Amino acid sequence: MVRALPFSIYGLVPQPSLEDLDNIGLAFVGGFERSTQSTVSVTYTLWRNPDDHDDPANLAEIDEIIRDSLEQDPPWPRPRWLIEQAECMRYPMLWEAVRTTWTADAQEYQSLPNQLVQHLNHILMNRFRAELGIPDGPPSGPPGTEPWHARLSAVNPKVNLEVDGHEVDAVEIDTDPFVYGIGAQLSPEIVVTVVIPRADLPLIRLALATRDRGGAA
Repeated sequence: MVRALPFSIYGLVPQPSLEDLDNIGLAFVGGFERSTQSTVSVTYTLWRNPDDHDDPANLAEIDEIIRDSLEQDPPWPRPRWLIEQAECMRYPMLWEAVRTTWTADAQEYQSLPNQLVQHLNHILMNRFRAELGIPDGPPSGPPGTEPWHARLSAVNPKVNLEVDGHEVDAVEIDTDPFVYGIGAQLSPEIVVTVVIPRADLPLIRLALATRDRGGAA
């Protein structure tokens, strides 16, 4: 499905602290074949000590239930891809860190600032629930009304982002205590947004490159 998409996909430039294992998310408005808006998200494994993958510093903080499930072998054989996917759960991830969004009609869907706000709030709601005190279940109020939500007023429109080796105009959200967001309009149809936890920012080079459809850029 990714190879069949009619637009380029972007990811963070290759760097020692990140591993791109083709962990891709897809979302469509109107279905795959008749999509009027398509979003591709890329998730990375994060190496805090990329020089030594066996360093315990690389391990993620996981609860006992997940830890026990990883330690136990099921009574049935598992394919290699499933074993490798399970092993990835031992390490922290940059979940849906980069989004590429294509729209058939640029006037019909939301602007770059809106898309960046939505991406950032999506990461907050799904990865920082405990820190934000978000109860289980869907949000109780209308979109954008929760006190922890980033809002359009937080968007700074005067920054740059490196994409394929060139600086482009970008917007950022640098006001949230847990995450940092940046994005750029690369064409009338293409928006790319990046959201990174603040704790991981020192390990990450914030630069993008066109991503190969079959794997890392």
